[in-house]
Parts: sequence; C-alpha cells; structure tokens
Amino acid sequence: MIGRRQVLTALTTALLGVPRHVWAQRVPRVVLYGTAPAWQEIVSSALRDLGWVDGSIVVEWRNPGPGAELEKDLRDTVGRHVDVFIMGGPDRIRAAMKATRKIPIVGIDLESDPVATGFVHSLARPGGNVSGVWMDLPELTGKQLQYLRETVPKLSRIGVIWDERVGKAPYAEAETVARALNISLHPVPLHSSGEADDVMKRLLVERPQAILLITAPVVFSSLSRLAELARQNRLPSISPFSTYPASGGLLAYGPDFPTMWRQTASYVNRILKGAKVGDLPVERPSKFVLIINLKTAKALGLTIPPSLLLRADQVIE
Repeated sequence: MIGRRQVLTALTTALLGVPRHVWAQRVPRVVLYGTAPAWQEIVSSALRDLGWVDGSIVVEWRNPGPGAELEKDLRDTVGRHVDVFIMGGPDRIRAAMKATRKIPIVGIDLESDPVATGFVHSLARPGGNVSGVWMDLPELTGKQLQYLRETVPKLSRIGVIWDERVGKAPYAEAETVARALNISLHPVPLHSSGEADDVMKRLLVERPQAILLITAPVVFSSLSRLAELARQNRLPSISPFSTYPASGGLLAYGPDFPTMWRQTASYVNRILKGAKVGDLPVERPSKFVLIINLKTAKALGLTIPPSLLLRADQVIE
C-alpha cells in the first residue's frame, strides 16, 4: 500500500517537472451583462469556433437590476479578476465605464451614436477602454413603417411606443417617412417595464391602427408584454428587435441578435491575444433580418402580402 508521504512526494516530483509558465497560466474570465442567458452560450460557442476550447476560457452571465443594483454588482465584479466585460445596452456600457477605465469593455448598443455620447473618441480608433457593435441607424425606423404599410395598406394612424431619452433620432426618421406616406404618428413614452399596460391604455385613446416600437432598452425588456397587449387589442405591430415575433409580435425588422453577440466574441478573441480595445474599430451589426409571425397575423385577421413573405428571412407558422 502506498503511504501518504509517498503520494505527496510523487505529486511534488510531478509538479517540479511542469514548466513555470504553465503554473502561472490562468483561465481568462469574461463577464457578460445582458438580458438573457442565451447570449452567454452564443458567445461561448463563437469563442469555441475561434479556438477557445472548453476549459480554456470562462464566460459568465449576469443580469442585475438597473441603477444602483447594477452599479454595486459591477463594483463587486471588478474587485474579482475580469479580463473582458461584454455589456448589452447603453445603460450597462455607461455603468461599466464608471466602474473601470482599465478593463476592456465590448458593447452592444442599438440606440446611441457612440461618438456623440462619449463612449468612444472615434469609430476607427475608439481610444479608451470601450469598443464593440453599435447600430446607430435611425433610417431603419422608416423601413419598419414601410413594412407596416405593406401589411396594412390603408394604414393612416400609428401609435409609437418609445423612450424619448434615447430614441430621438429614430423618431425623427419615423416622422419624415410618415409624412411621405401620409401617416400620423401618436407617440407615448415608456420609461419602465412596469408601465407597459398603462402606456397601452394611453395609446388606445389615440385610436391607432398599428403600433411601432422604437428601439430602447426599456422597450426590449417589455417585449413580451407589449406583444401580448398588441394581440389582445388586435393591433399589428413591428419592432427592431429580432426576438419580438418569437414573443408573439407580428413583425420585426432590425439586426439579428445572435449574430451581434457572435461579433462580440471576435473582439474578446483579439483582446485576449494582445490587442488593445481602444485600437479596435467600432462595427455595425453585420446581419439584418425581417421576421414575420403568421400565427399572430392569423389571430389578427391579417393576410400578409406574398411579396413581403418572399422577402422575409424567417416566417413563424
């Protein structure tokens, strides 16, 4: 029988044969703040495709509440070693910048002009500790209005649910296109997910024939409830969020969320291999999708034009 002393001696001898640099190796830690755990698996899968095999990197998902809860969670997380942050949405990016000016931050943001808001110094050379994927394409809102008009040809009144604190540029674009289409817009602001029912009540007073959801973090966090309320009130609706039809909404046109999260993995890969985040150019979303929920269309008594179905990237039946 091998004694305890012999076991310890064998282990010590084995460790002495391991090069010192291997002892010092530490598994990189990436912390992702986002609304859904699915983003963690998408990023992890993309990193595996880039050569980060299981066990060679840790990707953690966190989703604390907004405001003080998020700030406290970030302070605690910064205190435990982090190699890269991935932050979903402008509020989380801003909170991470407040928590650290050293740890690289890779952001996803559909609402902000990254230069005007101070997230980066320039698109080509961000310069600080932040880069990532920014949409900043207000003209998409005009395209969403056109898709609604194709779905409801006699459309003349549209209710708009938005957060005016972050949605001024896309709303201005919606106004321009609405005038050209002879459509009147009736905006109602949404500031917290708990207000969704009240917002819908105020919107119904305006007798809208359809609903346009303008991109904002609070709109995204309210998607399922907004989709349910739109169906209950028999109102066609469109969102820039590709997950909206899966929640029961009628239409979505905007960046493909899984693809955007995969884009963040490319940043992580380059940063962990020695690149400075401030030298990595800001990217646009690389894929945009039109998604139609035919089950919702049937529930609303709508027939989706064949020409629109042919252009759809995904049809939920």
